[in-house]
Amino acid sequence: MYHLKRFFKQLFFAIIYWILAFSIFILIRFIAHGEEQGTMFVNPKNEVPITEWIHFGIILGVLVGIFYAIIEFVFDKFITKNIYLGLTILLKTSIYLIVLIFSLTFIITLIELDMDIDLPNERGWWKTSALFWLATSYFFLASFIFLFLKLVYEKFGRGILINMLIGKYRNPTEEERVFMFVDLKSSTTIAEEIGHNKYSKLLQDCFFDLNKIVSRYDGDIYQYVGDEAVITWKLKKGLKHNNCIELYFAFKKLLEKRSKYYMKTYNLNPFFKAGVHGGKLIVAEVGTVKKELAFHGDVINTTARIQDECNKYDESLLISEELLSRIKLKSKYNTKAIGDILLKGKQDTLKIVAINEY
Repeated sequence: MYHLKRFFKQLFFAIIYWILAFSIFILIRFIAHGEEQGTMFVNPKNEVPITEWIHFGIILGVLVGIFYAIIEFVFDKFITKNIYLGLTILLKTSIYLIVLIFSLTFIITLIELDMDIDLPNERGWWKTSALFWLATSYFFLASFIFLFLKLVYEKFGRGILINMLIGKYRNPTEEERVFMFVDLKSSTTIAEEIGHNKYSKLLQDCFFDLNKIVSRYDGDIYQYVGDEAVITWKLKKGLKHNNCIELYFAFKKLLEKRSKYYMKTYNLNPFFKAGVHGGKLIVAEVGTVKKELAFHGDVINTTARIQDECNKYDESLLISEELLSRIKLKSKYNTKAIGDILLKGKQDTLKIVAINEY
């Protein structure tokens, strides 16, 4: 259900994007080459209004958007992880070329029927069509922009791109956030047993599984540090539907579900422990080369220290009582007070609670 919902969300944005992209393309062609209007635009500028051409641009945008969403979804879910980037680019380029040939041939046929004009659409017409190759170049440029926006969205999280564009984080900004540190248990021992190369692949697999579900719970990956992933939420999103708790147990269940794969590949079942805490901290843009958002504040250090206590108390998920008091915990969970703990590097004690499923 989640993957279906995600696909339709991608489908919606892809259709909107490509409708706008091809409408802009037709507008540029109409303004710059109105008198001759290229191979497809054969009528005088005043004879066919711009709205008529935009109408075909919308149809083309919907058609390409549907194919684009399907192709990107299939590659992201089933193919990209298993083949090299170069081969992925080659396959996508070939598929998109076929999609463009089909889509533009279909649009030309519609134009012929609607305007009662003769346009080149015989087999292989696209090979010598200057307009086809212009539209193809435009498509790949627009596709690059689309993928760039997608990468920025995935790197910084929802809403961050707009905030960075308007300079919200140019000056340090205070926010309330929830953080979760997820760390592979017995990582040193595992690395020694299976070797560093295989250990690195194990982390790739685990974090790939984590990425499958993190957006389902409105979380954003802040960074990966060795065998540890740092996940963050705006406070409201983290508390909503117990997202900051649900994510951990969903990740745990996914790893258990894939236990056969992990046993066959690595002869072990990976287990992650986690610490959760929240509060106010500072968000700011740092750096000019490889610019990124940085979070500064005691919340992050405290969350890391809470996670460090998991081994000591033999617990998989620890959370500060301060944050837990703001969560309406579901009945499927039980809690156990660990007590007032003096965390490493801290002067004051902090009440910590363990959370488990019944």
